[in-house]
Amino acid sequence: MEWQATIGMEVHAELRTKTKMFCASKNDPNEQHPNINICPVCMGHPGTLPVINEEAVCHVQLVGLALGGEVQKFSRFDRKNYFYPDLPKGYQISQYKHPLVLGGNLNNVRITRVHLEEDAGKLMHDPSGEFSLVDFNRAGVPLMELVTEPDIVSAKQAREFAEELQLIFQYLGASEANMEKGEMRCEANISVSKTNDMGAKVEVKNLNSFRAVERAIEYEVKRQIELLEGGKKVVQETRGWNENKEETFSQRSKESAHDYRYFPEPDLPPMEFSDKYIEELRATIPELPEQKRKRFTEEYGISGNLVETLVRERSLAAFWEKVISELKDWLAEEEITHPTTPSPTLREGEKGGGLSLFSDALKLAANYFTSDLLGLMKEKKISANELLVDPENFAELIKMIYKNEITSRVAKDVLRIMVEQGGDPSTIIESKGLKQVGNEKVLEEIAKKIISQNSKAVEDFKKGKQESLQFLVGQVMKETKGAANPEIIRGVLTKIIGGV
Repeated sequence: MEWQATIGMEVHAELRTKTKMFCASKNDPNEQHPNINICPVCMGHPGTLPVINEEAVCHVQLVGLALGGEVQKFSRFDRKNYFYPDLPKGYQISQYKHPLVLGGNLNNVRITRVHLEEDAGKLMHDPSGEFSLVDFNRAGVPLMELVTEPDIVSAKQAREFAEELQLIFQYLGASEANMEKGEMRCEANISVSKTNDMGAKVEVKNLNSFRAVERAIEYEVKRQIELLEGGKKVVQETRGWNENKEETFSQRSKESAHDYRYFPEPDLPPMEFSDKYIEELRATIPELPEQKRKRFTEEYGISGNLVETLVRERSLAAFWEKVISELKDWLAEEEITHPTTPSPTLREGEKGGGLSLFSDALKLAANYFTSDLLGLMKEKKISANELLVDPENFAELIKMIYKNEITSRVAKDVLRIMVEQGGDPSTIIESKGLKQVGNEKVLEEIAKKIISQNSKAVEDFKKGKQESLQFLVGQVMKETKGAANPEIIRGVLTKIIGGV
């Protein structure tokens, strides 16, 4: 039998709330100054009393419902006792026996529970190893913990699970889940065996990127297999991940629940939720990533790669839908007929004649959105929120291409100007004299000029060299600054040369 990996995930996400979990201190992940957003409550001073953050409770319950879990009608907080320099109270208010949510499923991975707790502070260790600094701004921040069943069998599956979970958190507005800022952290429980029985479980903690999730699990599975094949045992322990060395390292022996000495939190009342409250909360769930994938595929017929790009970038998805809405309105108002000749901007192998007007316009928009607009955004390293091009102007550019008012070359140049400087395409085209030259008499004069200047290419074409004709077409395009239709130029040149 081959070795089998059995993996369970624990995912922590800091919740998007105005204040901390049990006090009125500001919840601000962008605060750069240490120990600013703190108060006697989150610092655990004697005589202070915590108060439950209702917004945080709703966020966790919403996540549970979105994952198909069951919101518990009774829930309470517990004290989880352990000592660490970043834990000012010497205990963490968490949930143990009565979490907010039980069950659920994502990508065929069963969810065990989703509960709510407070975060600890942040330790910064000096490279010399002589001292550490602690910032308590994060202490008391609402922290959601999601625990899965050991249903994951590969590092790739674990990464995909974590990526989809991050999207769901963001769609729900529960958490920004920015892993670089530490707003989402993953832990993996990994064991390896040749049977269905799990071997010793190793926990790899604080994985703060999707790459780290995948690489750490790959390394740990390989490490455990090598130990077992060498006749050694895998020790149940907690390990860290060294990003630079790309290897796990031992931190401490694995704790069990009894090590934390859980008991009900005496300063907080238990929580009870009615069926009416739960159903009202369920009604607020927005369109989720998988629903958006399905709708975009069915409604727009666009490719899987573009669908995934739009699902992962909600601001881009909003841009795209506004563009399509503009094109729909334009086609309905103009009642235009399909151009008599296929648009030169349609990609090779795509013909316009047998498609609906909307399908043609949509295909054109998808081509320029994917290849050109996204390409320019990547080149300029700008996000959708920084884009100077608005959906209306992009839709206008697509209309002009569709109606053969400008060529593909001009469209690309105009789009670059729009990305770099902003502005509407009509004004840019007018100011630079880029409107398509379709007058055959004008093109004939230009073609004659090019023919007289390139006699060798003309002779080569007459001898059957088609690339010479393409060269001449390029020269005419250059003369017109890309504003002439290549197909019309080709016909004009062939006609003149044939008559020479």
